[in-house]
Amino acid sequence: MATRHHARMAVVSLLYAYDLGNGAIADHTDEILEEKKIRNKQKDFALTLFDGVMAHLEEVDEAIVKHLKEWDFDRLGSIERATLRLGAYEALHSDLDSAVVINEAIEVAKAFGTEQSPKFINGVLDAIAKEKAAS
Repeated sequence: MATRHHARMAVVSLLYAYDLGNGAIADHTDEILEEKKIRNKQKDFALTLFDGVMAHLEEVDEAIVKHLKEWDFDRLGSIERATLRLGAYEALHSDLDSAVVINEAIEVAKAFGTEQSPKFINGVLDAIAKEKAAS
């Protein structure tokens, strides 16, 4: 049975495919989630996250860019960009505690990213969460 963590990992995979130029990925989310055995409530959760990121992509990207220190957004790896997009969306638009959002993003980064990815993602998402809390 899939968990929310599995759903998030599937969403990062979808965002990764989108980032690599597969703009039509949204037309195939149901099949991809089924292939990954993301069903029922977790499928609804994954679709809500994916659709939310896509609907707020410009805002999410702006929040990420604002907190990149000495990094160019276009130089980010696609996995890191996808993970940051999901984490930033959740930090900005969900009622989840920011520590949960950041921890989930770190776990995804550990699974998909490089050795440096978790620390980098933690720093950017922490800055986004702190800014949201201050406003």
